[in-house]
Parts: sequence; structure tokens; C-alpha cells
Amino acid sequence: MMQRFPDQQRPQPLDRRLSVAPMMDWTDRHFRYLLRLAAPRTLLYTEMVTAAALLHGPADRLLAFHPAEHPLALQLGGSEPEALARAAAMGEAAGYDEINLNVGCPSDRVQSGRFGACLMAEPELVADCVAAMRAVVRVPVTVKCRIGIDDQDSEADLRRFVETVAEAGCTTFIVHARKAWLQGLNPKQNREIPPLDYDRVYRLKRDYPQLEVVINGGITRLPAVHEHLQRVDGVMIGREAYGNPYAIARWEAALWGRAAPPLSPHGLVRAYLPYVERELTAGTRLSAMTRHMLNLFQAVPGARAWRRHLSEHACRPGAGVETVEAALQKVPEAAAMEPACP
Repeated sequence: MMQRFPDQQRPQPLDRRLSVAPMMDWTDRHFRYLLRLAAPRTLLYTEMVTAAALLHGPADRLLAFHPAEHPLALQLGGSEPEALARAAAMGEAAGYDEINLNVGCPSDRVQSGRFGACLMAEPELVADCVAAMRAVVRVPVTVKCRIGIDDQDSEADLRRFVETVAEAGCTTFIVHARKAWLQGLNPKQNREIPPLDYDRVYRLKRDYPQLEVVINGGITRLPAVHEHLQRVDGVMIGREAYGNPYAIARWEAALWGRAAPPLSPHGLVRAYLPYVERELTAGTRLSAMTRHMLNLFQAVPGARAWRRHLSEHACRPGAGVETVEAALQKVPEAAAMEPACP
């Protein structure tokens, strides 16, 4: 029988002012380590891992991360309370600081497994999943959802979902401020076509002040981050974090009252190289790491040459850190430190 941990033993809440969203094929451990060097305090999320994969697959590999990645949340996919509870316990044992349930992904593959955004139609089941996970872990159990799905997208529908899941003990909701169409749109279209409705997320926080509400979706500039934080508890950045990762470093510095990020773009690359060397020794391909570095330099002289050199050379057999060092020489260091648009 799974052990029940009393609520008073749960850790202190995480700082969620700024976080980076779970993104399939993007937020793997190599990208997270790079982001952590750039932004020491931003909350990071894994790619979604299904409970079934953890229970029946290579759990050690799926749960692997570097200790420097903390604070770090594990996002789980699934809809069976018992399986999710077992997976959550494995995540906590591996050292994750939060367990997050995916109730927002609209892909056909996810729907066929009866999890992701389609679960917004079953708030009682989500509540059962949350309760089962909370019963066996001390770390926070949170939910990432949409504002609605298909024709079930009224404000009343969202309130019912949140109220039902909150009754199971979930106090943190990360809300992608778009509805999801489960039929007719692919995942990329579901990130772009349904209109953003930030006001609905604001009203959710207003009506449930006891809950922690984090907003997600279409946030690409620091002034918008500041504006959202006047109305909700946190901001989660998605595609912008991958398309312009150094922006996260600048934004974190601004939010935490620092004049500049701890590392310059060039300093960030140099600080990443020892990690690259260790991973190469362990058998990781260079391109598995450099693909996450392509967008480090934005709108500065040499940025295109940097991307081209890494794209052409990092995939070659035997490529090592000298490939990254050669690419770095193509970007003038002074130009990379010029103030960027927020």
C-alpha cells in the first residue's frame, strides 16, 4: 500500500514568477542545463513523460537530469490514478521538485491514450488523478490545462474544472490561455489559431485568489511578463524560450532585480562546454546538444554564421567542443552584449 504523507510535511512553494514550459523534443536535459546556466532561478519543466513509459520503460533514462537543473518539475501524462501515483512517486524519488499533470496537449497520439487536453472533459477523473498523486508525494502536484476544449469552452466550464480539481488538493493551475480543438487542428495549429484570452485567466485568479495561477501562451516580450504579473502569480514561457533562450536570462535578471544576467552569451557558451565534454565522453552526440544552442545569438553580427557552422559541422562523426569554439569565433563578443529589445 502506498504511504500517505501529511500535508504539513510538504515542501515550501516554488517561486513560479518565471518558468519555461514543457515542450516535446525541446526541453530535454541538455537544453535545461543550458537554460539553467543562463537563468539560475527560473523554474524548468521536462518534456512530458507518460506514466506508462516510466512504469514499463527505461525509467532511469527518462528521469535523468543534472542536479544543477533545480528547481525542476516533471510533467506526467496519463489518466489512470494508480499508474500516475506510482509514476509521481518515482519522480519524487528521482529528486524532482514538482509533479505536473498534462491536461493541455491536444495531439491525436495523446488523445488516443486518454490524456492531455481531452481530460478537461473529465474533471472528476483529473481530480482522482491529482488526489492519488498527492497521497504519495510531498512535492507539489500541479495541473497544466487550457481555458477550454471544442464546444466545452465557456467560463462556467473552466470554473467547474478548476473547482473540481482544486477540491482534490491542487492549488496551482498553469493555464494556456487558448482553447484546444481536439479535432480539425494539429498541435502546431492549436498553439496559433485559437485566439488568446488572457482576461479569462485573469478572472480565474480574481475569482479564486486562494489558488496559484500561472499564465501561458504567446508571451514573447518582457513588458508583457510584467503586465501579466500584475494579475496572476506567474508567467510560463513556451516557444520564445527556445527561439531566443538568452531572452530568458535577461528577463530573469530584470524580475529578480539584477542589472544583467550572470553570464554573457559568450560566457554562457563557454560555461556549457565542460558539460558538452562530459556528455561526449558518455556517448552523447554533439548535435544533440548544439541543436539547442542555435538561437543563442539573436539579431547580432555573426549569428547566421554561428548557426550555419553548428548545423553543418556538429553532426559530423567525431565532432567535439572545437566545433563549438570555432562557431563562437564567428560572433563578435562586444556585439553580442549590446542591449536587446525586451
